[in-house]
Amino acid sequence: MEWWKTVMVGDQEINTRKVEPENSSLSDLDGDTRQTVEKMMYDQRQKQMGLPTSEEQKKQEMLSKFMSQHPEMDFSKCKFN
Repeated sequence: MEWWKTVMVGDQEINTRKVEPENSSLSDLDGDTRQTVEKMMYDQRQKQMGLPTSEEQKKQEMLSKFMSQHPEMDFSKCKFN
């Protein structure tokens, strides 16, 4: 990404090092964006703690459900990552 040096040709150059972004809160975001950001934050915390992310948890739940629905299948020698 490249920042514009000026807004209009001939204007004074913008020093992007002096620009300070405003603090924002999750409550400032619309519902979909907020949900996405919260999910990303949750997944980041989970990774930092060495725990499964929300996507990995979903996959584990699906596998567990499949295994419980098919008790006739032997999963004892299966290796899951």
